[in-house]
Amino acid sequence: MKKRSGNNPKRRIIEGTLPDMAAREALLTRISYVGSGHHKLYPADYGLERTNPRPTSSVCDAVKPVLLAEASDLLRQGVLRAMLSTYGQDGFPKYIWSVSLDGTVYEAKTHPNTPGQYHGYPLEKEDSMRDEVIDVWEAR
Repeated sequence: MKKRSGNNPKRRIIEGTLPDMAAREALLTRISYVGSGHHKLYPADYGLERTNPRPTSSVCDAVKPVLLAEASDLLRQGVLRAMLSTYGQDGFPKYIWSVSLDGTVYEAKTHPNTPGQYHGYPLEKEDSMRDEVIDVWEAR
């Protein structure tokens, strides 16, 4: 697999005053995990007609299948721990991060054309954001 070209060095987990729990719970009512065929080898239970992983994309199911319920829960856990980037003009954080029970670090991302709908992928060990997510995850 080629090195991902999409790693944005400007992405940051919010610091300082975090959204309170009521704001995080309100965000949870407005977001969903939809998945992306660009980050999957198998369609699993996402309702995808096909998968077509990009050569430079990290695939979320390379080691094991990640079903929709698990992906949705990872997104939820990331919101509850305030593992969010700053909010965009659309009212949603561009990125939400989480760490699975087996220690895999995931990054979920929304797109301006589909605000509030997230797809995710594991962060590779070479991605410096991975270590930052682990550190903040353990601190929160």
